[in-house]
Amino acid sequence: MLKEERQKFILDQVHLHHRVLLNDLAEALEVSIDTVRRDVKELDKEKKLKKVHGGATSFGFMNFSKEDGNTYLLSKKIKIAEKTVSLLSEGQVILMSGGTTNLEVAKMIPRKFPLTVFTPSLHIAVQLLELPEVEVFFLGGKLQHESKFAIGGTVVNALNRLKVDLCILGTGYLDAEAGLTEFDWEVIQVKQAMIQAAKRTIILSVSDKLHSVQKYRTCSLTEVDTLVTELDPMDSKLDAFRPFHLKIV
Repeated sequence: MLKEERQKFILDQVHLHHRVLLNDLAEALEVSIDTVRRDVKELDKEKKLKKVHGGATSFGFMNFSKEDGNTYLLSKKIKIAEKTVSLLSEGQVILMSGGTTNLEVAKMIPRKFPLTVFTPSLHIAVQLLELPEVEVFFLGGKLQHESKFAIGGTVVNALNRLKVDLCILGTGYLDAEAGLTEFDWEVIQVKQAMIQAAKRTIILSVSDKLHSVQKYRTCSLTEVDTLVTELDPMDSKLDAFRPFHLKIV
């Protein structure tokens, strides 16, 4: 594979998942980790991504901005946000995780729509503060530098005391058999507590993330009530998820 092809693959993965590990890239590309490290270093110098310890992140993942220029697959995420907002009811108490798709959901909630929202995402909390009818509770803890997502025992303990109507969960990796997976163990602890704290769980995923798997499982699909993608619910790409009796939107 040519260097240009490798680097395009790396950028696609970084933009899709926001953060990637060098080991995973090397395995997917079937090259040495030193080769991937050189590619990432070069892309970092060109300001196409941000090199971090053991991997890389997208600039859209790191920077909170009202501008949409850094949001990858924006049109798909807007479609998912439109569908998700249509599932909300006034007066609900909900949990929202982080991520750019959830950020689009937060932007799309009508100004005159009363909700109570708990979130461990600083980005989501700040966006929701623009809505006068939304009461916002930030579940503070140790903030991750890149994602501004709170992790740790303080967050998990707070979630253990909640019982909300709905959890809206962004996905890192999604597969019918493996379920929701991530590579960050501390993020998984928070997301698992969010699922346990909710009567119903909605997961949001662009179709590009379907059939992708990481090392650690957040939950199986039997623990999820609704899957929202940008696809038509009857699209054949979603057939693998139908045996789990999810509501597919």
